[in-house]
Amino acid sequence: MAIGGGTGLSTMLRGLKEYSSNITAVVTVADDGGGSGVLRQDLGILPPGDIRNCIMALANTEPIMEKLLQYRFQDGMLKGQSFGNLFLAAMDGISSSFEQAVQRMSDVLAVKGRVLPVTLEDIKLCAELEDGYIIAGESKIGNHNSFHRCAIKRVYLEPGRVKPLDEVIHAIGEADVIVLGPGSLFTSIIPNLLVDGVCSAIKNSKALKVYVCNVMTQPGETDGYTVSDHIKALERHSFEGIVDYCIFNTSDIPELLKKKYSEDGAQIVRIDFDELDKLGIRFLGGDFVCINNGYIRHDTRRLAQAIMDLVFENAFGKDNRESAGYVNAIKQYKNMVG
Repeated sequence: MAIGGGTGLSTMLRGLKEYSSNITAVVTVADDGGGSGVLRQDLGILPPGDIRNCIMALANTEPIMEKLLQYRFQDGMLKGQSFGNLFLAAMDGISSSFEQAVQRMSDVLAVKGRVLPVTLEDIKLCAELEDGYIIAGESKIGNHNSFHRCAIKRVYLEPGRVKPLDEVIHAIGEADVIVLGPGSLFTSIIPNLLVDGVCSAIKNSKALKVYVCNVMTQPGETDGYTVSDHIKALERHSFEGIVDYCIFNTSDIPELLKKKYSEDGAQIVRIDFDELDKLGIRFLGGDFVCINNGYIRHDTRRLAQAIMDLVFENAFGKDNRESAGYVNAIKQYKNMVG
């Protein structure tokens, strides 16, 4: 199971689907910007963008279909709008619920796994800054705070009590591993944890809990944050011990790229090993980065492989690597990897 939203979640899903079809993606519905925000306001539907990206990431479809659904109109009243968003909006129009619309779109595109909105309720994400200032609206949090320059104290949902999708709670209970991230900490990952019942379900789950930390800080959200700061923020909004394992990048970033990101206010997330030890967090560092069109992204294949390695280690233990079950699982795993 993977919990989050935005580009980070869909990027990771593309790698995970090569290893398993038993994947559940739980996606935030707090987005109120861009094309999703327009459709949310005009049609009164839940924001389709993050869900559409996750569906496409898990889809088993022809390249031309993916290109079509990811296409953004270049001119006119639909300029900037994604055809995939319109497709999901139309599916919602002929379905009894947004949940059914997501399932139908998933069926049409032969999705390997499931994509679930964390809730079907219309929610607004708000941020309280350390100076008491309130920012209302997911799309405004990072942008506004880049100028306000004050740390985020907490984020919360309006209304205060939000009912989760029943299937989300059930899926958490059935999961072998729960992956948080990668993605925007305060606007993509944490909003899912604020929905009633989600944190308690994660706490009661026997699944391995893994957090994939971002490579770079995010201006207006995580300025100056270390790896442990990310985990502490997760714990403040959920419970102590929500993370068993943290995965982070330890490979070098090209100087030109670091300079480019620095000009936009982003820095490499510093790894503070001593603080991670104090938190009792096990961690896995490695080369998990790829450069795509001048942007730093997680390498889908290497990240997915690292997660699968943790799943096997958790299931069989380091001392049981010679067991028949472990050997057979590894054989199947290697066959999938190629």
